[in-house]
Amino acid sequence: MTIDPNARYSKTQEWVRKEGNLMVYGITHHAQESLSDIVFIELPDVGASFNQGEAIGTIESVKAASDLILPMSGKVVEVNGKLSAAPETINASPYQDGWMIKFQATQPAEWDGLMSPEAYQQSLGE
Repeated sequence: MTIDPNARYSKTQEWVRKEGNLMVYGITHHAQESLSDIVFIELPDVGASFNQGEAIGTIESVKAASDLILPMSGKVVEVNGKLSAAPETINASPYQDGWMIKFQATQPAEWDGLMSPEAYQQSLGE
């Protein structure tokens, strides 16, 4: 699956999906493909709060290190602990097993400013 039809997307190749009262966050299929083999990930602590557009951590691949940018303001309520031991999960399953954090949105209206799956698909030039 190259895009998740239930997610919204940022220009910086992150996705956010609503699950109940929470938002789930990760990087896109396109981003993990560009990075190549992911070897390390640094995620924020539960309880940390971020504003839209802030770096919440770092992702490293055999090619490069990149900041992880949160496309919506929120407070971290859960971190995918499996990724520190198996960061390659992000390559295999960026929208399912490779999710990074779950957060409580503090500015829910920011969702409306993110790209729809259709707009994101167009932005990739597919």
